[in-house]
Amino acid sequence: RMSRHAKKLRDHDINPCLAETDATTKCMNDNNYNKDMCTDYFLKYKNCRKFWHGIMMQRKRNGVKPEMPSAEERKKILESMG
Repeated sequence: RMSRHAKKLRDHDINPCLAETDATTKCMNDNNYNKDMCTDYFLKYKNCRKFWHGIMMQRKRNGVKPEMPSAEERKKILESMG
């Protein structure tokens, strides 16, 4: 059984970087946990977290709830940026 925390991390509305998380994990599994082989994946994950953290902090300052946009809302934000 998955813990509540683990379920949250698998929830698209809560974790904006689920695809990056999964790609990094897959890379690590495929490359016998050699981090050097997965540098690009780690970087993409880090950039994803940084980007959405910035959005979240902006929304928090502006009093927007929820602070993390839903998966649908995030898709629109990304589309509007091209």
